[in-house]
Amino acid sequence: MSRAARIGGVDQAERARRERVREQAAQMFADGTSAVEVAGLLEVSTKSAYQWQRVWVAGGVQALVSRGPAGPAPKLDDAQLARLKARLELGPAAAGYGEDQRWTLARIVALIATMFHIRVGITAAWEAMRRLGYTPQLPIHRAIERDEAAIAHWRRYQWPAVKESPPARPPGSASPTNAARR
Repeated sequence: MSRAARIGGVDQAERARRERVREQAAQMFADGTSAVEVAGLLEVSTKSAYQWQRVWVAGGVQALVSRGPAGPAPKLDDAQLARLKARLELGPAAAGYGEDQRWTLARIVALIATMFHIRVGITAAWEAMRRLGYTPQLPIHRAIERDEAAIAHWRRYQWPAVKESPPARPPGSASPTNAARR
């Protein structure tokens, strides 16, 4: 299952696959197959098959063609996304963020406004990042004073002693009628 399908959307490949299934359904309807049989053969719900049949009767095969992704058109086109990606790969320091080397959605909103003179919200910036293939990630914060050798030594020699399970106790009972609890 694609990432888009997991989060509720449908990517272009899945949209094309679904359109092929609807085309098969149209051919079956033309051959006289009932909606229930189409649903069973194509492994779709009978509700979908009946809906496709109604649409097919009213408008033919063309009525079953995908109308593209649902919702409003994206704020940034493919050319703008390519420019944005190239700019993001230069890093936050190139955009003047020297104190913290992370891209945040607020920074990306500001970058889009600067580059394209378009006002977008956090959601539109997130959508642009998703279209570029980026995923949300939590940065790794490590102290500057971090001593890797000391950490490795502690993990090797001290953690096993700390990790050991507590001494075994005799089995108990949670029953309120247990004589041992009185």
